[in-house]
Amino acid sequence: MAKPDTPTRTILLTGASGYVGGRLLRTLTERGETVRCLSRRPELLRARVPEGVEVVAGDVLDPPSIAAALAGIDTVYYLVHSMGSSRPFDEADRAAANDFATAAAQAGVRKVIYLGGLGKGELSPHLASRQEVGRILRESAVPTIELRASIVIGSGSASFEMIRALVDRLPFMICPRWVKTYAQPIAIEDVVAYLVACLDRDITTSELYEIGGADATTYLELMKEYARQRGLRRVMVPVPVLTPHLSSLWLGLVTPVYAGIGRKLVDSLRNETIVANTTALETFAVTPRNTSEAIARALVNEDREFAETRWSDEAFGDTQPYGGTRRGSRLVDSRHIDVAVPPAAAFVPIRTIGGRNGWYAGHFLWRIRGAVDVIVGGPGLRRGRRDALNVRVGDTIDFWRVEAVTPDALLRLQAEMKVPGRAWLQFEVESTAAGSTITQTAIFDPSGLFGLVYWYALWPVHTVIFGGMLRSIARRANANAQV
Repeated sequence: MAKPDTPTRTILLTGASGYVGGRLLRTLTERGETVRCLSRRPELLRARVPEGVEVVAGDVLDPPSIAAALAGIDTVYYLVHSMGSSRPFDEADRAAANDFATAAAQAGVRKVIYLGGLGKGELSPHLASRQEVGRILRESAVPTIELRASIVIGSGSASFEMIRALVDRLPFMICPRWVKTYAQPIAIEDVVAYLVACLDRDITTSELYEIGGADATTYLELMKEYARQRGLRRVMVPVPVLTPHLSSLWLGLVTPVYAGIGRKLVDSLRNETIVANTTALETFAVTPRNTSEAIARALVNEDREFAETRWSDEAFGDTQPYGGTRRGSRLVDSRHIDVAVPPAAAFVPIRTIGGRNGWYAGHFLWRIRGAVDVIVGGPGLRRGRRDALNVRVGDTIDFWRVEAVTPDALLRLQAEMKVPGRAWLQFEVESTAAGSTITQTAIFDPSGLFGLVYWYALWPVHTVIFGGMLRSIARRANANAQV
């Protein structure tokens, strides 16, 4: 799509590592827009953005970094939230919005575009915070367009993956009361279309629009429609006894939505998210899909186990890159094994590790660790992989994130599980006269005494798991070379 005739402008995109932001970034670059992305982890984002996109380090909770990122910016997309923050998310969202609005006004930004959430009445803390952020931005000195959307349906979205996992895995479901709440789901393609349409709209005062799909439905009907399109027979029995807290823990164990975010999402499901004001349909040239079409479109990517962007793309928690500021003395467990195959063959089981392939050794122990991680608020193993065969920097692999990858030579994963410190798992492949040497290294920066106790208490378990994993990788590499 060619960019319309407009004055030269530079767009700042916040939240480019997230689900909606990642989709929007591709569309903006296809239009020929000049885009700068703000990221807390630029080293993870740079490998994923199209050529010509500038990535700058910054945090919406760090005013000096915001000011630097806003230099020369015409329009801002504000697509950040603090659901994974270590501090109360509403407090973090409020502080970030106020600081950002002030910095945007000082930088001479012409327009802010914000994506919030639908809902009226006694809102959940999550929805109330999203709308408070919109109000702060709209009442600032910079004209703002706020879009309020219902749940987003698309391959890789949190809502769709929750529905998909529940229906795929459970032939019989006792459903909590919130499955009868009405929503107006909107396809990710239509959300992006609205966001792009806002870019070309000239405004002098702030505006608010409600956006949704072509029809309203309940979550129960959403699950039934998904089952119908998948050809699955499912029995769903709604009951009034499951509290949001219990529902979120259950979802964390059954679906990819980990407990901490699951609790906030489930708490929001008590609120109807229906479009009451249809002005958006009159203002923007967007014709939203209906629920059936949105699910069918999402399945195109889900059925081939690939999603362009995923809800889990954004880094979980406050992580630091390898080699960053240490919290303690670095502890290392390294081992190697020789294989009679070239590096390309030796690297295949490494780049395909995790997800449905598992971790090659101690499967039951990995599942226990994943379940414990969910209970304490981590992502667990349910995020899986974006792509079954290939990895790129920034990808999630269960409760790890790809921090570095060199084809046929290196894969470094940073742990996003809950641990008392920081952890990495690194694989290296080197060519030898007889084939290759595979080196596997576990690295841990403990946080205080508890971190040290954690490392040494699990040393016997790690010895068994990591040793078995390396031997299994070697067997698979040799087997692949013989095929």
